Amino acid sequence: MASPETQLMLSIGLIEKDVNADTLWVWCYPSVSAELREVLLSKCCLTQDSQVLNTFVFGQFCRTWYYISTVEVQEPTALKKVTHFSLVVTAKDFNPEKYAAFSRVLCRMYIKHGSPVKMMEGYIAVLTKGICQSDENGSFLIKDYDVRKAYLAGSVKDVVSQFGMETIILYTALMLKKRIVVHHPRIEALLEFTRALPALTWHRKDWSILHPYVHLTDSELENLRKCTGYVAGFVDPQVSNRSDLFDVYVNLPDTEITVSQSAKEAMAMGKLHKDIGLVIVQFAEDADRTDGQVIKDISIKTREILANLASLAEDCENSKITLETIKQRHFPPATENFLFHLAAAEQLLKI
Repeated sequence: MASPETQLMLSIGLIEKDVNADTLWVWCYPSVSAELREVLLSKCCLTQDSQVLNTFVFGQFCRTWYYISTVEVQEPTALKKVTHFSLVVTAKDFNPEKYAAFSRVLCRMYIKHGSPVKMMEGYIAVLTKGICQSDENGSFLIKDYDVRKAYLAGSVKDVVSQFGMETIILYTALMLKKRIVVHHPRIEALLEFTRALPALTWHRKDWSILHPYVHLTDSELENLRKCTGYVAGFVDPQVSNRSDLFDVYVNLPDTEITVSQSAKEAMAMGKLHKDIGLVIVQFAEDADRTDGQVIKDISIKTREILANLASLAEDCENSKITLETIKQRHFPPATENFLFHLAAAEQLLKI
């Protein structure tokens, strides 16, 4: 009987580049919509002009996660006229390590047999039994890949080592469910950095806000605009001119963070932010602390803030906070402002 975690996979697909340098979507099982197929082809490095071979990329489109593994075919092989191929797995869950491992097994099967039939059998085996075993191609066991491991695989310590006290801007933006856009020309750097950011708001454990690999196309931007807050990654430097897409812009190569004019009021910083920022930096710079411990420490600090907010809500009608309630506590202006916007983000605000 299939377990709930095996039911998260949606499809597998195959893109091939042949000796004539033509790249085509050649096969999928059970099916992929035309719109999603177009997006997946645009994400596959075989369809791009660049000579760089991205061995593994991942992203999200319309609530579907995709994982693309690309292989250069080495002779001798059963694939006669194929120079490269990409295996595409789509799923409902965020777990890059799980799908990278599964894709490696399927890719080895394809190279050996030269037919997608064996891959389909492997896919069905994982879908029904949670395991895909073969002596020569390696085996894959779905229960080895816990989702919490995927959440903790990004390095918050690396984020803090890059941005220091400015990490508080990212923390505040995430807490307030703002729109964060990150740019880096290298997709690997983009994926590594963006996947770590949702861990700063661990109390939500919400990686659905992550869109690590977005192109400036109408369909993708339309999908992004449907989200309240997000972390979106772009390799295209033109995104810096699209202030309609972000409240906070992160230029990764130059280690710069910019807050857009429209978000400055909600993102105003005060003593509370400085205190939280210092705590985050102190935790992250401790060489003895693991990333997991740093995330836990930041989460404890976050829970203190949320507990204060909840205690304010308790004194209010229907447990909903008003601006008046916050003003009565005589907080410093920046703290008052932050708590008001945080109450809105946590749905504790009376409308």
